[in-house]
Amino acid sequence: MDARDPDLKKELDAALQTRKELGAEYESELVDSFMEKVEQRFNDTADRHVRRQLAEQQMASARGSRPYATGAPADQAHGLGLGERFAFVGVSLVLAIPLSAIGVVNEGLPGLLITWAGIFGVNAVHAMGAFSWLRRGRRQEESGD
Repeated sequence: MDARDPDLKKELDAALQTRKELGAEYESELVDSFMEKVEQRFNDTADRHVRRQLAEQQMASARGSRPYATGAPADQAHGLGLGERFAFVGVSLVLAIPLSAIGVVNEGLPGLLITWAGIFGVNAVHAMGAFSWLRRGRRQEESGD
């Protein structure tokens, strides 16, 4: 669990303690409740990030310059638009919910941590542009090369 989010760590600790007290029959409800809190936290963070990027683009546009003229982030350098990046994150989040539940039910906290490490890894690789070969192949198919 990320040390920068003590509230989420407290929520997880509370869920684990509740599970110990109530037993395994309430595990599914506890996992669902915790995952809803994680999802809400993630959505709030993603919304702030998107709003900040849009504001930066609007500021750059108002100045008459390109938003990523120098030091372009990997996703801009590889031709990803804001919509595609947001969609990838959204799909990752949607898939993360059932995968997290499966990980917790089968392996507990280690299962949850491994699941989220994998989700983070896939998103990090995508953000670095390592899937550019896939986009190139898609562009070649569309152009008929």
